[in-house]
Amino acid sequence: MALMDFVKKQFIDIIEWMEAGDGTLAWRFPMADREIQNGASLTVRESQMAVFVNEGKVADVFGPGMYKLTTQTLPVLTYLKNWDKLFQSPFKSDVYFFSTRQQVDQRWGTTQPVTIRDKDFGAVRLRAFGNYAYRIADPKAFHTEISGTRDTYTVAELDGQLRATMLQHISDAVASSGIAFLDLAANQIEFASQLRQATAPAFEKLGLKLEAVTVQNVSLPEELQKILDQKIGMGMVGNDMGKFMQYQTAQSLPEFAKGAAGGGVVGDAMGLGAGVALGQVMAQQLNQGLQGAGAAGAAAAAAQAAGVRPDEVMATIEKLAELKAKGILTGEEFDAKKAELLKKLV
Repeated sequence: MALMDFVKKQFIDIIEWMEAGDGTLAWRFPMADREIQNGASLTVRESQMAVFVNEGKVADVFGPGMYKLTTQTLPVLTYLKNWDKLFQSPFKSDVYFFSTRQQVDQRWGTTQPVTIRDKDFGAVRLRAFGNYAYRIADPKAFHTEISGTRDTYTVAELDGQLRATMLQHISDAVASSGIAFLDLAANQIEFASQLRQATAPAFEKLGLKLEAVTVQNVSLPEELQKILDQKIGMGMVGNDMGKFMQYQTAQSLPEFAKGAAGGGVVGDAMGLGAGVALGQVMAQQLNQGLQGAGAAGAAAAAAQAAGVRPDEVMATIEKLAELKAKGILTGEEFDAKKAELLKKLV
């Protein structure tokens, strides 16, 4: 009996992997200088794959199922070792198991703003973060490119590389999505879809399949957020430039009141007076160059009758150019207003 027990310890007749927990991608079956018994049983469970490696070369790959290890079920290993069909002796081979379950809730995000190029604003800085999920799809490629001869290889060890891969393709995803930069925050599903398409080939090279990508947040730079707020303000007043400037003046009144010198009741009065005065000046400039056709009537006729000063027209054109540069006015709108103002000088 002692002799039989000794013989059993020298040869392996059952090969399987009972996963003890989450987070392990690859696991090497412990051989400890033992040999595999010819006709031994190999059990590969659902969500697993097994790979036999002979002297550093990947041989046979097994999907889920139960196998009896013979020359018929190990054709590549048989070829590499030059076995004949009647070979029945014990043999040596490294056996690796791989988990093909989805690795979900993996985090990606920009630790620092990423610079991308936008057709409207040029180079802009973007922050974004979200989740992704992946699985091992090609254990042979994963063994060759990533895990190698390690006894175990975990999700945590791969996290940094995959996160960097996601970030490298953000610019490509923005460019291919065709979404205006200011609209990215409102189109996170489309942005996530484009990011997955841009990143998936890099995952495939590692033997992985990128199953899903989600975008939880996109943060715009402060200066672009102000422009977005201005566009929202214009939408609130029906894209009427005159009303929009009045809206901005009203929004700025509290700041003028806070910044007025002197403090107390007098300071409040001075701040309010400055705000009202500014509103009057802006309203006058608006009546000269920015009001619509319907509201222009009597004021425009009076201005033409009294004559228009060239310096006032030039000042108004400069303000229009600033609005165009910020994206509030289109090129066509700017040209139309400019032509309208220049006619008053003729």
